Amino acid sequence: MQKIGVLTSGGDAPGMNACIRAVVRSAVQRGLDVVGVRRGYSGLLSEEFVKLNRRAVANIIQRGGTFLESSRCEEIKTSEGRKKGVQILQREGIEGLVVIGGDGTFRGAAAIAEESQIKLIGIPATIDNDVYGTDYAIGFDTAINTALEAIDRIRDTADAFDRIFFVEVMGRLSGFIALEVGIAGGAEEIIIPERETDLEELCRTLKQSFKRGKRSSIIVVAEGNEVGHTMQIAQYVEYRLKASCRVCILGHLQRGGAPTARDRVLASKLGIAAIEGILNGKEGHVVGEKRGEVVYIPFHDVLENKKELDTDLLESTKVLAM
Repeated sequence: MQKIGVLTSGGDAPGMNACIRAVVRSAVQRGLDVVGVRRGYSGLLSEEFVKLNRRAVANIIQRGGTFLESSRCEEIKTSEGRKKGVQILQREGIEGLVVIGGDGTFRGAAAIAEESQIKLIGIPATIDNDVYGTDYAIGFDTAINTALEAIDRIRDTADAFDRIFFVEVMGRLSGFIALEVGIAGGAEEIIIPERETDLEELCRTLKQSFKRGKRSSIIVVAEGNEVGHTMQIAQYVEYRLKASCRVCILGHLQRGGAPTARDRVLASKLGIAAIEGILNGKEGHVVGEKRGEVVYIPFHDVLENKKELDTDLLESTKVLAM
């Protein structure tokens, strides 16, 4: 192998730049030429390439987002789109492709790998942390620390006015952010897609906490919960308890900002491991971290299995909120 490409796709995550940096410098050290693909799969299909070397990735480890930019590409989901992408890669002499992203990114990569001789390897970078087979995805640690800082500030206001605050965090299909932020932020309740929520039970729990002397509460809500929009939940509780409720939606605030040290180290570790893997027969895999060790998980396993929340941690919220 003489030439590889690297792209970022889907939602951006803090640490993607650190990962690109590691991929490029590790590849160059191994004698490979590296091409950056701008705007993910969309940029691949429109042939938006940039040559990358050690200097091209200098001073980006501390930057959030992705300097290669990203996109969501519907065309790559079609066989015609993938065929076009493969032809472009072959014409450019790109023999291997490192894709950095989440589930949608890996679905595209798995299909291209199955339909061509291009060697692909994935690196998990998503603030949702819902990639099967790895304990952590790049960007998760930064996202929860960003959300936690906001919750700490909100609690000051909640205490000052004896209010119930509903803080909505990202997590359309998973509650990993909500769970860890809720535990770390001392939330009285955590509402996530993976667990059924009884709003009447929530009201009873809040009533009991008020009887024990609590004057305010923080409820962390994953945006993809099954009981409705956060605003509707707050209105229901406000009506039932005749209490002052407020809603704060953190939204895309969690995606931006400089990555934490943990995300920078993880991104660097997985970037180097991706190059080692693609050169040593681990193409068709996602490189992750399990109990501190590098692991390679086949695309099929990543896409066909659902990552489960830590049930013990979930149960501990009931004890800690008392």
